[in-house]
Amino acid sequence: MSESVSHNRFLFWFDQAPWRILLTGVIVALTLAALLMWQLMQAPSDEIATLVSTLAISSLLSLGLGYILYRRGWARFTSLTLTLILAYVWAALLTLFNVWVMAQQMFASEHDLLLSGVLLLFAGVIATSFGIFVAATVTDGLRQLAYTAQQLAEGNLTARVAVSGRDEVARVAESFNEMAVQLQQAARQREELDTLRRDLIAWTSHDLRTPLTSIRAMIEALHDGVVSDPETTQRYYRTIRNDVVALNSLIDDLFELAQLDTGGLVLEKSLHDLGDLVSDALESFRALAEQRGITLDGDIGADMTLVSLNAAKISRVLANLLSNALRYTPAQGRVHVAVMRAGNHVQVLVQDNGPGFNTTDLPRVFEQFYRGEQARSRATGGAGLGLAIARGIVEAHNGRIWAANGAAGGAIVGFELPLAK
Repeated sequence: MSESVSHNRFLFWFDQAPWRILLTGVIVALTLAALLMWQLMQAPSDEIATLVSTLAISSLLSLGLGYILYRRGWARFTSLTLTLILAYVWAALLTLFNVWVMAQQMFASEHDLLLSGVLLLFAGVIATSFGIFVAATVTDGLRQLAYTAQQLAEGNLTARVAVSGRDEVARVAESFNEMAVQLQQAARQREELDTLRRDLIAWTSHDLRTPLTSIRAMIEALHDGVVSDPETTQRYYRTIRNDVVALNSLIDDLFELAQLDTGGLVLEKSLHDLGDLVSDALESFRALAEQRGITLDGDIGADMTLVSLNAAKISRVLANLLSNALRYTPAQGRVHVAVMRAGNHVQVLVQDNGPGFNTTDLPRVFEQFYRGEQARSRATGGAGLGLAIARGIVEAHNGRIWAANGAAGGAIVGFELPLAK
């Protein structure tokens, strides 16, 4: 870790002032030249001093001129490839210039001087060609990044950069692809939220408008004297009362969902036997099941232990699940509730032998106001909030809830809560 930090600080020191790279290179080159002259050629100190001074003057002049050209012109090019090519060409020219200056002082033969110049020119061209090859490879990755960025800007969120190598450009490409994935996920979530918002407005408007229209029509009929016989009048009053109760229930559900979504629901938990809550829920729905000709029974395991929960909220979950199951179970059908221990959790399964869920509905049955072909049908009533509220309450208890189709038909909705520690 410390080596990585030191490395980054070293690079940062150079990045703050690029001229330091040139100055460091001159010092290192002069030092190496002096050491090699002294070790390999056993040159006297005056010749070494002359060599170092001559090289220092020529290198500082050539590098200084190159630095000025880069800062004033090359850095303003719109093409990184052209900038790198000119840099490699200038580096080759600097090499030829410095070596040619020294060669004139060393070679006594004009033939040897020209031969060395030809060889240096050949080496410079080869080095420049390789540098241009490397520049093209680097800038190709940058061009792909720029093209993919343009594709994303135009709305193609599936565009990705081909990653090759392990250098800085490859790491930038990997980070760019991760960003593109996050953008695509955010766009998908935004579309889902927009769809949910439109559905919420449409379904809420329907669920509020339908009973209000009925109430208005009956009140106007009573007010205008269209209905006068006592029996019909009492029936109208009962219907109005039922519609008001339904509206009040819908508003309460919306308020509870808002609390769940914003985290404003405060749960006061205490230790309870979940099996007892299930028994109470079965007893409260037994009369409705008998009225509809449905068998309602349960199987509660004997090895239950206490669960930390809010009894009123979990009872609300059980009521929602049983109400849904009874709503979609035909006459002479059966709704069965099973409570069992599963590791460190207690599971509750509510199974019916109704039509079950449509396979396309299963991923969305816990969404607010969602009514699928079989999951929630307007013909059977319900605002489509029961399962959404159940999910919010269960998750607020650090549990999970799910829905599935039974192997022999019918729907299964289950949830599990962690056991008290």
